[in-house]
Amino acid sequence: MSIQNSILQANDLSLGYKKGKKSNIVAEQISFSLKKGKLTCLLGPNGVGKSTLIKTIMGQVPALKNQVYLDNKPTDLFSIKDLAKKIAVVLTEKISSGNLTVEEIVSLGRIPHTGWSGYLSENDREKVSQAIRSTHINYIQDRPLSELSDGQLQKVMIARALAQDGEILILDEPTAHLDLINRFEIMHLLRDIAKNENKAVLVVTHDLDIAIDTADEFWLMQCGMPLVCGSPEDLILQGSIDLLLPNETLKFDISVGKVQESTIFRYPQIDGPEEIVKWVKSALRKNKINQQGKSISIEKDGNQISYILKTNTEIIRFESISSLISQLNYFENDISMPS
Repeated sequence: MSIQNSILQANDLSLGYKKGKKSNIVAEQISFSLKKGKLTCLLGPNGVGKSTLIKTIMGQVPALKNQVYLDNKPTDLFSIKDLAKKIAVVLTEKISSGNLTVEEIVSLGRIPHTGWSGYLSENDREKVSQAIRSTHINYIQDRPLSELSDGQLQKVMIARALAQDGEILILDEPTAHLDLINRFEIMHLLRDIAKNENKAVLVVTHDLDIAIDTADEFWLMQCGMPLVCGSPEDLILQGSIDLLLPNETLKFDISVGKVQESTIFRYPQIDGPEEIVKWVKSALRKNKINQQGKSISIEKDGNQISYILKTNTEIIRFESISSLISQLNYFENDISMPS
């Protein structure tokens, strides 16, 4: 296991809960090295122990076997206050302090350093300002939380965690309730924070597509199996990414970069620009059109794209993929398309 720039390590952990003399093991053979300056994504189906792993890292649940090491020191030797100075957490629960302003919420991140007195020194105020700048929320810092969108609120929670000034930032599904644009923005923001501020950022997520685009490392959890760690690209090429899929009928197709049905699919011959061929194939597979003996040629002139379908008896030109698919559907059912 590489320990370069690593701040948090564990080897062969067993995770779970004790009830009296009995132990309920949730996950075993959990080994990892969390690195500063890297965005790491923890992925796996519900119920495999992701939350238990996070609670163990945070010191809330002791490991059943072996220990987690923070700065080469077992986490159970840290006080709760000292752990809070090292590890900041953003959970999925929404906070209800709607009357507090953004700046006041971000300032709460300094509590591990100030105590509950809430007195902010000059250094504390600078840490709060820096967190607000890093998350690009200066323009809303005086607004109450009740006026914020979900995307803005998530940035505020990240800023509060940054204000703790820990070396590790852990987020539990930070994009779960966000639209597509905000999901991308939040994940790219977290990647920038990891790089620019040399934080070890660990994100629990089910969003495979965005995780592939942004993460430096994946931790893959599957029931009854060791934790699998590596770069997204290496795990995809090794086939390990399929550990996330619920059954053998689905596979991660490395040619298109997404999950597909694993049934063998034979496309007609398609000639044209590669980036357009990709989307024609996507539409054919989605519509389960699997025809031989036909060919498709794609012509591109500026923004105008034409799709020429050649059969044994005719040549038909279409101006959109949808019209091409409609005709092929008619062929599938052995009927002529109405004029």
